[in-house]
Amino acid sequence: MNPAIGITLLLTVLQVASGQKVTSLTACLVDQSLRLDCRHENTTASSSIQYEFSLTRDSKKHVLISTVGVPEHTYRSRTNFTNKYNMKVLYLSGFTTKDEGLYTCELRLSSQQPSFSKNVTVLRDKLVKCGGTSLLAQSTSWLLLPLLSLPLLQGMDFISL
Repeated sequence: MNPAIGITLLLTVLQVASGQKVTSLTACLVDQSLRLDCRHENTTASSSIQYEFSLTRDSKKHVLISTVGVPEHTYRSRTNFTNKYNMKVLYLSGFTTKDEGLYTCELRLSSQQPSFSKNVTVLRDKLVKCGGTSLLAQSTSWLLLPLLSLPLLQGMDFISL
């Protein structure tokens, strides 16, 4: 095998493998539902990522929703899942103190081992209400547009400073 092809293939595999790292797992309350936001890096198609949300309570793991394992029947009717480019969002309706515990978001590629995960401890009386999504928190690249276009506008005499 040509060494250049081997190195290119290795770099591609390493880039894909490192691109599924979970960057944060946060919890908040929307009305009476728990919302878990699992943010992750993504260098592949979002549909190729396998995921699992679980709750560990009293040293027992309860799978809430998963493409890896089988979710527990008691949680199936209470969960709602949203899959975005770099974020997986789980809603658990009817959240009570019985649902308190250690929540985990675990991600992996279809054939990849090991997985990447983050944990968050959720206590009902410590949860904050979910706020709106801020444009500044999502992407700040739109702020660069006016700054970069200022010289162009000055050159065309639209603005004078």
